[in-house]
Amino acid sequence: MPLELPPLSLYVHIPWCVRKCPYCDFNSHAVRDEIPEKHYIQTLIDDLKSEVAYAQGREIESIFIGGGTPSLFSGASYQLLLEEINRLIPIKASAEITIEANPGTFEQEKFSSYKDAGINRLSLGIQSFNDQHLKELGRIHSGKEAIHAISLAREIFPNINLDLMHGLPGQSIENALADLDQAISLQPDHLSWYQLTIEPNTEFHAKPPALPIDETLWNIQEHGQARIADAGFSQYEISAYAKDKGKRSRHNLNYWTFGDYLGIGAGAHGKISLLSEQKVLRRWKQKQPKAYMEPSTRLQGCEAIAENELGFEFMLNVLRLSEGVPYKLFSQRTGLALKEVLTEIKEARKRKLLEDKAEIIKPTIQGRLFLNDLLGIFL
Repeated sequence: MPLELPPLSLYVHIPWCVRKCPYCDFNSHAVRDEIPEKHYIQTLIDDLKSEVAYAQGREIESIFIGGGTPSLFSGASYQLLLEEINRLIPIKASAEITIEANPGTFEQEKFSSYKDAGINRLSLGIQSFNDQHLKELGRIHSGKEAIHAISLAREIFPNINLDLMHGLPGQSIENALADLDQAISLQPDHLSWYQLTIEPNTEFHAKPPALPIDETLWNIQEHGQARIADAGFSQYEISAYAKDKGKRSRHNLNYWTFGDYLGIGAGAHGKISLLSEQKVLRRWKQKQPKAYMEPSTRLQGCEAIAENELGFEFMLNVLRLSEGVPYKLFSQRTGLALKEVLTEIKEARKRKLLEDKAEIIKPTIQGRLFLNDLLGIFL
């Protein structure tokens, strides 16, 4: 089956933050000296120039500016960057353009300048409204500052996401639901609500905090999902909830449906369907900002995904989606015949992890709860 060109997105990575949080395993670096903002923006533009051929005639459907803390940069820098992106690879008129921001690094004028630059979606890293929990997470904002930032953003952006964590050190079910109630009362368009996990190469991994017991975690998950549903949000992915389909994260949906994306910035990754060679490529950049800003060392690696790994890579993404995907998407995005994974699909259905529906790959409620077990079938 021939590969078909999927939609194209662009990920832009800003690697600096005020302080590295103890749970964070992203490529982020605490600010020690002045950030080379102008140099870095020009490097991003130069980086994209080397990626233009991979667009293969497509427009950019979505852009996500993540970090680190992208809100450390000015609106003028993003205006220049977006203008240059559009010159190199046209940005679709209806594109979703998201920037991540932290409540402790914002100003009202900065939010307005981001909107003026063309950014139309704001993702705020709240994590909690509880000051004690925020302190334990190493966050630099207070609950009061978070509420203020959301209120200001609400006046400027037509689409707002709030990132909220649960299962925090010492967190009770009452604390977790209070965070959710506060978030919902501020009327975001989208919620990313996910459990804290301890990742390697983090401070929490070296010095693990005391997390809630499994029974408490299960109660938080069960009651929290009910609370979110009662507020009118629908769960369309494991940790993503939106009030209507138009406010679902189009950028993340492209990831989860095994679409293509270019990645620019320190440590950024890209995934590209190369029609001329009928291959799916992974490309990734140097993680250290200094090395990334050197032209000779910017690209760290590029390789084709092995044919025997494509089926698992596809499932790793699409099985996160509550509504599933049609059979035909598997062949369109991998270039493989569906028969390559039919045995695994039948086994997953037998174990009640996939719904027994014709022409669709859709996890059951049990499949979403035990996603690792479901994915293991496709390894």
